[in-house]
Amino acid sequence: MKHNPEFLALVEDAQSRVEEINIVQLNEKLQNNDQFYLVDVREDNEWQRGRIPKAIHMSKGVIERDIEKIIVDKRATIVLYCGGGFRSALASDAIQKMGYTSVYSLQGGFGSWFSADLPVSY
Repeated sequence: MKHNPEFLALVEDAQSRVEEINIVQLNEKLQNNDQFYLVDVREDNEWQRGRIPKAIHMSKGVIERDIEKIIVDKRATIVLYCGGGFRSALASDAIQKMGYTSVYSLQGGFGSWFSADLPVSY
């Protein structure tokens, strides 16, 4: 997908404050049963077409409104992902501003996960 320059500038700005994790690191966390929240910030129709196992769904449009009800501990480790890593960077930046301190955005998002033929839940 070709993105507008203003959107890309906004993402780049958010990425300067957000730590990223790659699909290998995420898969290791899942395989090791590490304690963390995996949050899919894609739209409902994207979620329904497949997701990373153990993910919970809070689309980017509602995460700021709903996250404190679902993830109370602001020190909990949270990994966010979207389709390609841009929306999750924006959402990660937003929840960090809300006081969450251990937040990561998945580089390449679900697209990278799926392309690597890693497990998908439906």
